[in-house]
Amino acid sequence: MRAAVIEAPGKVTVATVADPTPGPREVVVDVAACGLCGTDLHILQGEFAPTLPIVPGHEFAGVVVGLGSGVTELEVGDRVAVDPSLHCHECRYCRIGRGNLCDNWNAIGVSVAGGAAEFAVAPVANCVKLPEHVDVADAALIEPLSCAVRGYDVLNGNLGAEVLIYGSGTMGLMMLELAKRTGAASVDMLDVNSERLATAGTLGCTRSAASADELEQPRGWDVVIDATGNQAAIQDGLGRVAKAGTFLQFGVSDYATRATIEPYKIYNQEITITGSMAVLHSYERAAGLFATGVLDPKIFISHRLPLEEYPQALDQFKAGQGRKIVVVP
Repeated sequence: MRAAVIEAPGKVTVATVADPTPGPREVVVDVAACGLCGTDLHILQGEFAPTLPIVPGHEFAGVVVGLGSGVTELEVGDRVAVDPSLHCHECRYCRIGRGNLCDNWNAIGVSVAGGAAEFAVAPVANCVKLPEHVDVADAALIEPLSCAVRGYDVLNGNLGAEVLIYGSGTMGLMMLELAKRTGAASVDMLDVNSERLATAGTLGCTRSAASADELEQPRGWDVVIDATGNQAAIQDGLGRVAKAGTFLQFGVSDYATRATIEPYKIYNQEITITGSMAVLHSYERAAGLFATGVLDPKIFISHRLPLEEYPQALDQFKAGQGRKIVVVP
């Protein structure tokens, strides 16, 4: 089969690799679409993936075409979206229900071969069957949506909150959509990319700007979310949190990124700084939300490129062009 392969830091190709073989409790998925994510760029930089080479792609959906000997829950022809999380279920964090912090954390497309390929293997337990009205080619959006759902789990809801989101790429826009549905009084969006800001406006953000200085809110915001991973945005956002407010680090930063905090201010104003790591008990809920139309794929997916153009798709994503880019085997 054909697959994208990150061979070494900075080197990605599309090559012919062996067809996957399922284990007893695994299925083979004929991939309909696979989304690109900031994590893929980190893997290309030599971060996150424990070893290279690796077939990337942790945001994917498709049709079941092969069954392991112990699979009874699915049939050939079922349309599924795949939760990429692979937890050990044995370490302390798994035992206390925090599998996303697993000491032996692995993921499809990060530590084992992923969905940037014609076919991919997944545990049957990680597959969510899609209702008939959901286009399987759009369902690659479910995985990033499940990360956004996890982000709002961390925030614990805050009716009437004034929210500021840094970054109006795919994840920032998903956080916008969920903020609207979790009772936010206002949702302001920041981005230096005017095209992406225009999309945030189309989706109904309250205000949009290139900088928080353009928005008159000296008291700050109740909830500030960084969806960029960018050091300058993070540093600025930490200073925009209102008293008793919360800063959520949602965007994935490089390992070397650093920001400065003001301990006295955090103490004196009871500010919470927290993070949200990947997926935790949120994939099925995200699939349910997606089935209700919480996201419009026509808006969120800006480019559908053939798998053979995976290296160019990564370059386009890195350049900040478009919104969600998916490759189609």
